[in-house]
Amino acid sequence: MQLNKEMSFTLSVIPIITLIGAAALSIFYWKAGMHIPLLIGVIAAAVVAAICGWTWEEIQKMMVNGVARALPAIFILLVIGIIVGTWIGSGVIPTMIYFGLSIISPALFVPIVALVTGIVSITLGSSFTSIATIGIAFMVIGEGLGFPPGLVAGAIISGAFFGDKLSPLSDTTNIAPVMAETDLFSHIKHMLWDTLPAFLLSIILYWIIGTRFLTTHLIDTEGIHMIRAGLNDLFTIHPLLLLMPLLTIFLMLRRIPAIPALMGVGLLGAVLAVFVQGASVSSVVQMMQSGFSVESGIAALDSLLNHGGLVSMLGTIGLLVIATALGGILEETGSFAVLTRRMMAKVHTTGRLISSTILATFVIAFASGAQFLAIILPARTFVNKYKSMNIDTKNLSRCVEAAGTVGINLVPWSVPVVFAAGILGVSFNEFIPYTFFAFLVPLINILFGYTGWTITKKKYQPSTAMQKGAISQ
Repeated sequence: MQLNKEMSFTLSVIPIITLIGAAALSIFYWKAGMHIPLLIGVIAAAVVAAICGWTWEEIQKMMVNGVARALPAIFILLVIGIIVGTWIGSGVIPTMIYFGLSIISPALFVPIVALVTGIVSITLGSSFTSIATIGIAFMVIGEGLGFPPGLVAGAIISGAFFGDKLSPLSDTTNIAPVMAETDLFSHIKHMLWDTLPAFLLSIILYWIIGTRFLTTHLIDTEGIHMIRAGLNDLFTIHPLLLLMPLLTIFLMLRRIPAIPALMGVGLLGAVLAVFVQGASVSSVVQMMQSGFSVESGIAALDSLLNHGGLVSMLGTIGLLVIATALGGILEETGSFAVLTRRMMAKVHTTGRLISSTILATFVIAFASGAQFLAIILPARTFVNKYKSMNIDTKNLSRCVEAAGTVGINLVPWSVPVVFAAGILGVSFNEFIPYTFFAFLVPLINILFGYTGWTITKKKYQPSTAMQKGAISQ
């Protein structure tokens, strides 16, 4: 990346420090969410760019280019809002909750949550869709069983991003190898070394905590019966409704593009709401617009069923738009390149290279809150360094996925965390401590870097180490 204007190291860190400071104030004092802190970060980045000589027209184009990259994700989020609303109104999610409360063993509930969500996420290729469908069902079941919402949400998110990380249908899983100049299936195969151990350890931790919770708390069987009775009164419960998630999995396996496939199952949910649940067309349109709404008299049930709708996604979409606008400025002004240049100058060992990659990816995750940027910028920046050290770039793609796809769930203002908090109805400070997978995957990669385990070497020709998009030592 060639810098068009001169930018010092001091100026390059100002937007990131400003954002992190504003985010801390918002979380601990203002209680105002992350939109304003991110906007403050955009202003700081724009001011720094102007100081360095960029015109407002150039800065505005940087923001537009950044947001343009997020448009497919924005459309998917809108469709997911519709799906959640119609799947609740059609009885699909209530049916999953009803039968889940009947068959799931309390002793194994928390690890089962992570495992099943992981399987669904691998097949769907989308952590967001998994959280918004099976995740909501598990939250209600966990509430009925008396488990802490944060623990259940942490298990859901761990499972969802385990599947998202390994699925060949996932957008992030496809972006990472392209940016790191390796191939998709080598990338996925290489990720098994960090993903499977981290997920297995997570499952064990969920089993231990779930078992200990049961020894100190009594299962609220009366609450379970009350939720099941409430669902039975509100909806027509039928096993055939479970074909909807299976249809979604089938469409994804057939490689139907995500937006048409998700829109199709969302509209099918609307049809089922009319013909199975007896809803009026106007009420179904309202579900698609504003989400499902009911007053059952059971507070726990109402709080988890009253979700969905296109409007419910606007807050997350706003966050994504501001974050990618910020990322556009950071990328095109070379701010991130200036930050990492000093870091890479001190990298001479594999351990330092891997840990620097993880650290740089977390810097972008904290600065923007956007997965795509946290993957794209470090991969572009470090690819030449990996080649110059004759380390296979599939190690790079694995690292940026570890921190950019999974580790970003430790950033309270990131798009995945804000989305999960909104959909599951749980505050980030309740579920982040239980999102074990997000802690373990980056740590395992750092361990591999310093021990050399699973780090693949590859001899690159000098000419290939100077490809466009890479920064020289």
